[in-house]
Amino acid sequence: MNRFHPSEDDLHAYLDGQLDADRRQAVEAYLAANPEVAAQVEGWRKDAQQLRAALALPRQAPNPRLDPVAIRASLRVRKQRRFALAASFLLALGAGGLGGWQARDMSLLAANPPMQDALQAHRLFAASPTVDIQVHRSGELQAWLDQRFSHAARIPDLTPYGFTPVGGRWLVTEQGAAALLVFEDGQGQRVSLYLRAPSTLYPSMKKGQRRDGGLEARYWSRDGYNYALVSQDGDPRGEVLGKALSF
Repeated sequence: MNRFHPSEDDLHAYLDGQLDADRRQAVEAYLAANPEVAAQVEGWRKDAQQLRAALALPRQAPNPRLDPVAIRASLRVRKQRRFALAASFLLALGAGGLGGWQARDMSLLAANPPMQDALQAHRLFAASPTVDIQVHRSGELQAWLDQRFSHAARIPDLTPYGFTPVGGRWLVTEQGAAALLVFEDGQGQRVSLYLRAPSTLYPSMKKGQRRDGGLEARYWSRDGYNYALVSQDGDPRGEVLGKALSF
């Protein structure tokens, strides 16, 4: 008899509490028998909580509605409502209606600047000694990345620019898996490359850059993924590295 082996979608659904009882028990049995996978799933849970806490402004007392599972469920409901509102809008299109809808989308974009999660992931994890893989050559990092992102762009050798690969860490977003790739120069300064599936607000991003709290993010979309290179604000190597990474 074939042993049950949960897919990544099963594991994410397990984290979100979206599995039926039989499926949940099967996943729990698998995790109990595979402590390495269980530790990775627990890491996803903690990463999601840390990212959500870092993105929550202003800081507030613990609130059940800020729990990652509740937030994901709320986002799904909001997405469904947006589709319903869009349908109603098409049926009741009138003078001034289009302008109001555009204003609403502009407000959402202003409240959620592009690749904010990349900046927060860099702050939280780029300097952390805990990574899912420690590497010394760019080829190792590429092989690790290809496990989750089959169409990811090739990672160039950054040693001519003074940076060597340190490691990578899997993260979780509302769209699924994300990856943080960390590089370091001879003085210990680090930059990170972050990628994930496109979000609802940013299905495809034009090349751009912005500054936030001492960091600078250069972001773009390519081959179905959103990317961001995060470096220290004002570091002239950021532009060179961005070009090397097809920014």
